[in-house]
Amino acid sequence: MNREEKKYYAVIGYPVGHSLSPAMQNAAFEACGIDGEYTAIEVAPENVGSFAQKAKSSLAGFNITVPHKNAIIPFLDEAEKLASLQGSINTVINRNGRLYGTSTDGYGLEAALKESFSFEIKKNSVTFIGCGGVVKALAFHFASCGVKNIFLLNRTLSTAQTLCDAVRGEFPSVECACAPLSDEEAISEFFNESALAVQCTSLGLKSDDPSPVNPALLPKDILFFDTIYKKTPLLQYAEENHIKNANGLGMLLHQGARSFFLWTGREAPLEEMRKALYEAFYQKNR
Repeated sequence: MNREEKKYYAVIGYPVGHSLSPAMQNAAFEACGIDGEYTAIEVAPENVGSFAQKAKSSLAGFNITVPHKNAIIPFLDEAEKLASLQGSINTVINRNGRLYGTSTDGYGLEAALKESFSFEIKKNSVTFIGCGGVVKALAFHFASCGVKNIFLLNRTLSTAQTLCDAVRGEFPSVECACAPLSDEEAISEFFNESALAVQCTSLGLKSDDPSPVNPALLPKDILFFDTIYKKTPLLQYAEENHIKNANGLGMLLHQGARSFFLWTGREAPLEEMRKALYEAFYQKNR
C-alpha cells in the first residue's frame, strides 16, 4: 500500500449503522492533518472471510464490533497474545498486506475508569455483570493488570465458570468466582467485596428493558460503570442514590484513541475526538 495515498479505515459489524466511531475517527484525522477516511461497513457473518481478504489491499486498518470480534480471528495473519487468549479482537492493523489483530477494549475501560473515578485496577476487586465477548476481553486485561478479585455474574452459570477457569489458568494469582444472575445473595456478596461493578449485558439498550440485577443491591460506596451509552435502569438508580457512575461513551472514546495510535503512530487528539463523539451521540438520541 502506497503510504502517500489516502488511507481508508472502517468499522465492521452486523448491524453497524448505529456506530459512533466514524464521526470520532474522522475528526481525529482532520485534527491531525492526516489524509484518511473512516466508514462503517456492514458485513454479514458469512462474509467475514472475504471481507478480510479484500481489506488486505483496500484498508490500512479497521475496527470490529459485534458479532465479529471472535469470527475475525481465523482470517488474521497474526494476533497479539492476550487478544488471542481473550478470543476477542476489535482492532486490526494492515502491515504491508498482513492483518495483525489486537484488542483495545481493556485499555479503553481502564482509561475511562481512571478519567471518571481515578480508579486503579491493580489490587482492586471488580464485579462484571454479563459474560459476553467484551467481558472476556475485560477480564483478561484486568487480570494482566494485577486485579485482586474478579467476580462474574451471568444468566448462564456455565459460561461464567468457563471464563473463570480460563482466567485462573493464565493468571493463577487472580481470584475468580461466579454466580447466576438469579442468586441475589451471591450478587450482594460480590458487590460488597468489590470497589467497582461493570454492567456489560445488552439490557438497557431498549427503553423497556429490565435491569439485569436488582439495583437496590448496589452498595452506596461502589463505583458503577455501564458499557451502554444510554441511561439504563442501573445508571438511573446509581444517579438517584448518589453512587458514583459513568456510561460507556468514555470507554468508546479511549478504545478509539488507542486504535488511532496503533494505526498512525500519532497520539490521538482526545478532545477533538470527544467533542465529535458526543455530538454524534446526541444527534442520534435526540
